[in-house]
Amino acid sequence: MTTGQHRAAQPETDPPDEEPLPTVAEQMADQLGGWRGLVESSIPVVVFVFANIIGELRPAVIASVAVALVIAGLRLVQRRPIRHAVNGLFGVGVGAAIAWRTGDERDFYLPGILYGIGYGIALLISAAVRQPLVGWIWSVLVAKGRSEWRDDPKLVRTFTQLTVLWGVVWLAKVGVQAGLYLAHQDTALGVARLALGYPPYALLLLITVWTVRRVTREPQPSPLPGA
Repeated sequence: MTTGQHRAAQPETDPPDEEPLPTVAEQMADQLGGWRGLVESSIPVVVFVFANIIGELRPAVIASVAVALVIAGLRLVQRRPIRHAVNGLFGVGVGAAIAWRTGDERDFYLPGILYGIGYGIALLISAAVRQPLVGWIWSVLVAKGRSEWRDDPKLVRTFTQLTVLWGVVWLAKVGVQAGLYLAHQDTALGVARLALGYPPYALLLLITVWTVRRVTREPQPSPLPGA
């Protein structure tokens, strides 16, 4: 076989290039909505906390919902993704409706507490039945719908451990908020909502991306000669 023939045949034996995964920073920025998404999703809660401290409940509710609507409207006008704004608007709207109806400011945070409890329990159950929720979320958000990790015992174990970590942290942070809710510590509850919102989520996301990328990049054992 000549050199030219060898070169011509080479492309047929080379495996097709796989599209590289986004970088850690790119994946985190997408899930968190970037710095703008972080700030915009927190503004309505900040407005409610401060407006409620200096004024009454109903003006605080109106102000927080109005700010959330303005943020969503600006994103629509600028033709920017509104997923994070809509999520924030929904959360603020439900909490505001409950607080408005009951007249109790702490009820503004009740939907988030209930959601957190449900989410944490769902994570732990999924890990217990060997269907780790973090793995399936990874398939949807990062792996473009592929779920080959189910055939890799190491990745199944990794996603199970990460799912347990997410569940424990989620229940711990919502437990703090639930304790403040039951103790009628309304202002402290608002501060805890902000402090225990994105920081733990960002840390968990960083740990997850770093761990999965490290496991998937580990060299595979070389086949034995003659195998």
